[in-house]
Amino acid sequence: MRVALTALGAAALLAALAFLFVKTASGDFRHDAGALGLLREMKELDTRWDDDVERLANDFSGASPRADFATMMGRLLGELDRSSPGPALARELPRLKAGLAEKEAAGRAEAAAHAKSAAAVVAARAALDEFDRLAAARATVARAPRLMGAAVLASELRASLGGRIDAFGDRRAAIERDLVALRGEAGAADPALAEPAERVQSALEGWVAARSTELDAWRKYSFLTLDGRIDLTARSLAASIDSALDAKDRWRAYLFAYALALLVAIGYLASRVVATQAALRLANEDLERRVADRTRDLSATLKRLQESEAQLVQTEKMSSLGQMVAGVAHEINSPLAYVKNSVATARDRVPELRDALEKAERLLATLHNPSPDPAELQACFDSLSQRLDHLRSEHALEDLDALTLDGLHGIDQIVELVTNLRNFSRLDRSKVASFNVNEGVRATLLIAKPALRNVEVEKRLGDIPSITCSPSQVNQVLLNILNNAAQAMDKPRRRITVTTRQAGDSAIAIEVEDNGKGIAAEALPRIFDPFYTTKEVGKGTGLGLSIAYKIVTQHGGHIDVRSTEGAGTAVTVTLPVNPPAELVASGGEPQTEAVHS
Repeated sequence: MRVALTALGAAALLAALAFLFVKTASGDFRHDAGALGLLREMKELDTRWDDDVERLANDFSGASPRADFATMMGRLLGELDRSSPGPALARELPRLKAGLAEKEAAGRAEAAAHAKSAAAVVAARAALDEFDRLAAARATVARAPRLMGAAVLASELRASLGGRIDAFGDRRAAIERDLVALRGEAGAADPALAEPAERVQSALEGWVAARSTELDAWRKYSFLTLDGRIDLTARSLAASIDSALDAKDRWRAYLFAYALALLVAIGYLASRVVATQAALRLANEDLERRVADRTRDLSATLKRLQESEAQLVQTEKMSSLGQMVAGVAHEINSPLAYVKNSVATARDRVPELRDALEKAERLLATLHNPSPDPAELQACFDSLSQRLDHLRSEHALEDLDALTLDGLHGIDQIVELVTNLRNFSRLDRSKVASFNVNEGVRATLLIAKPALRNVEVEKRLGDIPSITCSPSQVNQVLLNILNNAAQAMDKPRRRITVTTRQAGDSAIAIEVEDNGKGIAAEALPRIFDPFYTTKEVGKGTGLGLSIAYKIVTQHGGHIDVRSTEGAGTAVTVTLPVNPPAELVASGGEPQTEAVHS
């Protein structure tokens, strides 16, 4: 109870410390500062947008492009939205988006109205130019003083075309009066100018209408207050940051006071721990001396046992590996021989192909000559045709294709043998992985082929699930059992049957049955004992089945042996689909190297 209360109190103190620390460290002010910076950029863009719209509303040259401020501000709003905004900013973002959309629509409307005004200005200036040209022409045949008033009105109207939009509302009535006066003055001064004056009036009335529409759109755009919304949002965010900073300073003071109290308590406890440790140190030193003496004796004994067992296992392993390599080397000789023969035959065909290639190159060189000699060209063509006919009659290409296919087949056989041999001797043999036992049976039978040369092997591989295991260790168990079965054969017709099947819902079984001499009933209980063997002296160490038993046991499985003396033996290995957690945690590292007896 005392220990439990102490642990509970310590947990409460740590929880309080963690709570104060979290309160002190909470708040991403860099994020909020970045949001304020984005709002400042938006306000600056909004101001530039207003200036740009006002400047372009008074520009009829069309040389200045319109900047896409709406897209730039929308990009900044998108960054604010994607940056997980706080409550204060999240409330204002929809309003800012709505204000931006409204201002963008007003800006597009003003731009469209200005485009119509610019087109109307072009038409009005063209009409004024035509009127001025006709007035100048008529001045030579009419009285100049009578045309002076019309020319002055035309000049004033031309000047009105370039006026600012904010002053257009005050000047609109005067412009309309000047238009009426121009038509009257021109018609009274010279009837020939009445029609040009009417066209000027029509063009400028169109411009006045377009400019009036643009003035309405410009005023609507100017009345929008997006910058006010941005300022309100920035002030709200700044107030939220200030409040969070005040709270953080307050919690920092609490944390400092609490940490100081904890330091005092820890100092007191540390003094108690030092005194207790001194007493424990004296007791531990005496205990360690006695344990060290006992451990030294046990370690020396264990080391001697391990050295003896390792020497025996390594000797048997090298002997087994040597026999396996010798058998595989013998199996490699056959495909290697016909690969060598195929390559040699193919090499004999190379001079004929090289000669055909040289004749073709000589024919091409003759053809590339601007003025080839017909006799030389015909000779080259006849020589190449003869060579190609010879190659075709000899079936050179078909022979080369068949030879290369035979060579590749032989190389594939060699690669398969070498790959299987490497899998049995690789350094990562203990790695745990998903493994299909049927593939392991096929690979093991291929490796054990030299030992099974005069044995009829029947495979009955069922539809079984893959299991999680150390594939190389399971293959080694199969190899040990197959070699034992092959060595137990004493009949003219030797037969081994390998069967795989599912054992329940969560295990698979591998059965190796032979028709050999069998195992005596009194020897069956001892076949898995280390160093026990039924073979003649010098032909086995008795480690194969013992180590196979250890491997299967480590995988959570078991081995069953049924044998009738004189009739044969059946060894059944049962392995779970999912091995024990200890095997997975250790990576499948075996306690002893697996070899066959």
